Order: sequence, then C-alpha cells, then structure tokens
Amino acid sequence: MKEKLFDVPRRAVAGVSALLALAAVIVLTAMSNSTMQPLPASAPAAEFSAGRALRHLEAFATRPRPIGSQAGAQARDYLVGQLRAAGLDVRVQQAVGANSSTGLAAFGQVHNVVATRRGTDPTGTVVIAAHYDSAAMGPGTSDDAAAVAAMLETVRALGGTKLRNDLVFLMTDGEEDGVLGAEAFVREHPLGGKGGVLLNWEARGVSGPSLMFETSRDNAGLVGLFADAVPYPRGDSMMVELYRLLPNNTDFTPMTAAGFTGMNFAYIQESSRYHTADDSLAHLNRGSLQHHGTNMLALARELGGADLPALSAGHDVTYFRLFGLMITYPNGLVWPLAGLAVAAVAGLGLVAWRRRVAGPVRMLAGAVSAVVPVVLAVVLAQGLWEVLVAMRPEYDGMGGLLHRPGAFRAAVAVLAGLAVLGWYLALRRRIGPAALAIGALAWPAVLGVVCAQVAPGASFMFALPALFAALGGLAALLLRGSPRQGETGGAGPRVGGLARWMPGGTVWRVVVLTAGLFVAAGLLPGLALTAFDGMGLALGGVSAMVLALFVLMVLPVAELLLPEPARPLTRPVAFGAPLAAAALAVALVPAGLALDGFDAGNPRRTHLAYVMDAGTRTAGWVSADADPSEWTKTYVSGRDTTFLPPGYARGDLWTGRAPAVDLDGPRVRVLSRDGDTYRLRVTAGRGARSLTLRVERSITEVTAKADGLRAVTVPVTGTRANTWPGEVRFRGIPAGGAEITMRVASTGQAGEAGELRVTAIGERDGFAAVPGFTPMPAGLVAATREDGGLVAITRTYRL
Repeated sequence: MKEKLFDVPRRAVAGVSALLALAAVIVLTAMSNSTMQPLPASAPAAEFSAGRALRHLEAFATRPRPIGSQAGAQARDYLVGQLRAAGLDVRVQQAVGANSSTGLAAFGQVHNVVATRRGTDPTGTVVIAAHYDSAAMGPGTSDDAAAVAAMLETVRALGGTKLRNDLVFLMTDGEEDGVLGAEAFVREHPLGGKGGVLLNWEARGVSGPSLMFETSRDNAGLVGLFADAVPYPRGDSMMVELYRLLPNNTDFTPMTAAGFTGMNFAYIQESSRYHTADDSLAHLNRGSLQHHGTNMLALARELGGADLPALSAGHDVTYFRLFGLMITYPNGLVWPLAGLAVAAVAGLGLVAWRRRVAGPVRMLAGAVSAVVPVVLAVVLAQGLWEVLVAMRPEYDGMGGLLHRPGAFRAAVAVLAGLAVLGWYLALRRRIGPAALAIGALAWPAVLGVVCAQVAPGASFMFALPALFAALGGLAALLLRGSPRQGETGGAGPRVGGLARWMPGGTVWRVVVLTAGLFVAAGLLPGLALTAFDGMGLALGGVSAMVLALFVLMVLPVAELLLPEPARPLTRPVAFGAPLAAAALAVALVPAGLALDGFDAGNPRRTHLAYVMDAGTRTAGWVSADADPSEWTKTYVSGRDTTFLPPGYARGDLWTGRAPAVDLDGPRVRVLSRDGDTYRLRVTAGRGARSLTLRVERSITEVTAKADGLRAVTVPVTGTRANTWPGEVRFRGIPAGGAEITMRVASTGQAGEAGELRVTAIGERDGFAAVPGFTPMPAGLVAATREDGGLVAITRTYRL
C-alpha cells in the first residue's frame, strides 16, 4: 500500500517533468526562429545595416506608391539616381503588363527599373528582384519598399568587389495589380528571356524572420547553397509545397514560369497591417529588414561567384530547421522515411500486442476514433471564428488577420486540447490508454505517406514526428522488462498504460518516451504558429488540426498525470478537467476582445468609395462593411443601390447620397466592330490614374495597347461574381488613353446582338475633391477592397 501511495505523486512528477521538457523544446524552437537584431548605420562597411537601409525608406517610402501615381514616379527617380551613383548600368523599361483571372483582364503601364552590375567572367545572371509600387491604401514600407531599400544597401555593401556573374537588380512596377511589371519583364525585356537565378523578396506583414517560402522545381542545388551561405536560414519545404497549391502569386510566379530558377523570401508576422496605412516606417520591425538584407547580401556574394550551371539539379530536397539546425535531404528519402514511420508505428503496435499492453482490435479502434478529436478541433476553431465575427463584425473585413490575436490563438489551442481530452477520457477505460496512444500515431504516419505522394516536401512534418514518437514508444516498451504481478490475466491484454512511473529504474522509460516526442515538439507547434501568421483566425481550423495531432502524440506522457486506468476517474478528473478547459476557452473570448480593442495604434478597417455617374451627375457613397464605423455612417445610412451606375454595385453595400463633383469622366469611342469583337479608344479623364470597364456580357479575349508600346493580348475565362460578368482594368493608364480590343460572348438571342452595355469607371485616389469630406479619424484605416479610398466617375455606353 505504501508503494502505491508513493507511486502516484512520483508518476505525476514524471508527467509534469516530461511536459515541461516538451514545453522547453517548443519555447527554444520559437526563440531560435526570432528576428535578428538590426545593425546601426555605424556598422562596418562590408556588412548589411538596417540603419543605413532605413535612410532610403525615409526618402521614398512614406507615401502610397500605386502604379501610375506621382509618388511612384518620384520613388522611381530616387531609385534610379541611387543605382546610377553606385556605378550600375540603369535602364527603365516601359511596357504594358497584363494578367487575367476569372472574368477579368488586367493591364497596366509599368516602369521597371533594371540595374546591372557586370561580372568578370559570367556563367549566367543572378536577378535580385522586389517591387517598388505599393497598394493604394498605404506606403507599403514592408510590402515591398523594405526589400527595395535592402537592394540599395546590398549594392553599397558589395562596393567594388569583383564578382564572376552579372547581378541584375530588378525593381518592378505594378506587382500589386497582378504582377504586371514582372510579366512585362519576362515577355519583352532581353534579360527576361535569358533566364538565370532569381532571388525575389516580399512581405506579408511588418515583422518576423525572413522566410524562404518558395522555390522553383528541382531546387536541390539552390537550397544547398542557401543553407550553407546564409548565416540565419529560415523557412522549410512544407511552405514551398503549400504555396505551390495555393492560387497566390508574386513576381516570382511569372518569372519562374518563363524559365528562371530561384528562391522567394518574405516575412509574414503582424499581418493585420498588410495592405493598410499601417504598413509604415513606424511599424516596420528593423530586425526583419536586417534579416532580409543580411540574407540578400550573403546570397549575392555567393551566387555572384558561383558556377551557376553547376547548381542545376534533377530533384527537389526537403529542408527545415530543427533544434537550431538547418536539415536538408534529397526527396528520394521522402518515401523511405514515410515508410519507416509507418513501419515504426506498426512495430510499436506489434510489440505492445506481444507484451500484452494493447490488443490489435483496441489499437484499430483507437486509430479509427482518433479522427473524431481532430475533426472536432477544426470545427471548434472555425466555430470560434464565427462567434468572434458575430460579436465584432468588423473582424470579417480583416480576413482573420487581427492586431492582437494572442488570446484567440490560445483559445484555439485550448479547444484543440479539449477535443482530444474529451475523446481520451471518454474512451480511456474502454479501449485503454496504450491502444488510444498507439492508434492515434497512425494519423501523422498516414499523413506522411499522403504528403509523400502529393506534396513530398511536406512529408517530413508528419512522418518524422510519427517515426521518432514510435521509436520512443518502442524503446519504452523494450525497457519495461517482464510484466509485474497482477498486470496481465489469462484473458489477454489488460487495459493498461504505455508509460507508468514504477520503481526499479523505469525512469528511463519516461526519458526515452519523452525524447521521442522532441521532434514533434520542435515541428508541429511551429507549423501551427506559421499557419496562424499566414492564414489568420479565419482559417484557424488549420492550426487547430495541427495542434490536435500534437496533443494526440503527447498522450503517453500526459497519461502519467492520471490514475491507473483500471480505476474509475474521479469527478474532478472526469468532469473537472474538461469543464476547466472549456471555461478557459470561453473566458479567453472576452479577454481577447478586450485586449484586441481598436485604437489609434491598432485601427479597424473601413471601406468607403465615392461614385458619380457623369451623365446624370448622380453621386453617392458606397461601403462594403458589414457594420460600418460611426465615421463611415456619416456617409452611408441605407441599402439603396438603385441610384448607382449600371454594373457598378458588387456584393452587399451600404450607400448614401453625395454631392456631385466637378470632374470630367471617362470616355469610350468605338473605333471598329467585327461581330462580337469591339475595338475601343478609352480615356480615364483628367487626373484619373486608372480605368475600369464593366461589361454586361462575359469576355473571352482582350488586347490592350498604349501609344508607343507593344500591344498585349490575354485570354479570359469565367465571369465576375456579383456584378456584370466581364471586366477590363487598365492601371496607370496614360493621359492620352489606350486602345482596348475585346471579344465578348454572343448572347445567342436574335435582336440583341447589336447592343452591348459597358460602364467605364475613371478612378482617382483620395476624396479631397468631394465637397464637405472630413478626413478619416485616428483609429480607422482604409480596407483592402480595390475601390476603397477612390473617387469613381462613370459613364455607361450602349455599343
């Protein structure tokens, strides 16, 4: 009796110690992935200095620089001057860039800055790229001026050092409107057709380490060079696989499609400020700028002196950081490792069966039932988001990217733990702790196999935790020795635990079991955090799924905190623990709402646009906010959209009447028509930066041409949602206009073939021209909807 009374606290101490060890691994991993310390302007000349790069940002990145804007032109002049002063051969490529998406053809007159640093004996070209334009809503200090400033500081740090290969510093225009500058570069510029090694730099937030999140195919040589040359390599091949599956793109996309090989970098933390006025110098993390630039300079030096053709490889590699080390291995090992993980889990099950710890039927039941807590965790996380949006509708306009989401992220983690805990306590006596724990390991092992087939670079994230956890469990079982008296009976395996704290040296069982979970602790929580940073709480179910898998793997050491399975759970354990977890999750919601309140430092987003029909001079304000702010409500008060120009309204809108402005509108003139093909001359109106055509029929092909520039044609498929089905945009349209040729779908109805309605929209930034307009107060920033902050003057034509 004394031994049993003594065993309980010792087992609890063992369990707490094991969980603390895993927590330490998680914390140390997070610390090793933190941002760098910025170097001051007084740093040695050969080093990259964030302090020196900041001087450039202060010179050109304090105002929004959308394509075609005066601020964009001024930034371009500054960049050209700095690069020429550094001795580079600088040219400005002027062209029409093009892109298409569902129902939309997008064009823009771009001005790419192309600066070349000649090599001594080139084996190829290294292109270092970033875009100098910004979204219209803010100065884009991180997205992407920080990378452009890093390029200037890299040029300075390289100085007169002789490098073998040509370095091209490409500063593109029009990235925010559909990677227009990069598309024009690869289509028309001589260097765009030569190919080479591309290093592209981006940001989707204002903080965090510089992550290498995307590569071209057959990346083995480049990743190996990255891991060896860069002093602070961050990122992993799972990001590469995920990004390849997503519809997102950067300048990297058209350039690698045109034959470049390369790597793409970005920092993604504090993404609530992405594409807003708060993407500014005040919010830029200087350590993120330092990390960007340190990596850029190291790679410029390494690739500048490399034999570039020798970097070619016929395969990808898996790469990731673990315990502070960058680990890489060829993808030829992905299937063997995934198979080893499955074999290790199967071997663990076999040994557990042979040692009468768990039977095959029970382990199968554990595996099948383990899907329940994973799915439940996802459902609870997504349900939490719906609750948050219902309580604070303005969250919906932020896309789940909140200013201070810590409490809500903690709630997702608690809900994931609650889902696993409820499942485990409900089935623990019926199926047994060992059977549940071993069965649950099947899921990361199976995910490792699935990823090996569809996304090989992501397989490590599940296969390696499953492999090492299973090996730790095997070691624990093999150290167990002979069954103790009363542990088994003639009827077969008892309902026992996989790890118990027992006298006689079994401390080593807990040690090896916990050590086997270190890989899971070093990978899975980090993945959940990255998913939070990149996807936000609107897709919190992704992080919840990963966290649920991690908690399932930790069950063997958590079991040490519970009484023997043969004994019924006491009410404090059976009901108290789940209720406490549920209460904590619920309490975190109001706590999070209080912590994440909107203020001048952490503003809420609001959408507002001004639209006037130049023909009728009917004007109004428009907001797509679900719950407009008090300031926004001074302009919109109802839901009447009948006065808006044809084809303008898109989605559910708040509206309000507004005074007319004295601005001329866009003009459309038919140059020729051949059946369903219309050749038009369009102008946006004096002072307008962009033109949009909304067409009442779907369009299938569009050609755009500006005076003195080559025409470009794009095919279009599908239709636009919630408005007229076809749309053509021309950003940065010349003052003299452009020529648009569009082929539209035939109606197929007699009597209608001769008429086509088109609404032309000339767009200007800002509301200064609107009488009585009061500027947005502190605590608000413009939302990211494309017509936010614009004065739209329209004319509707029947062609």
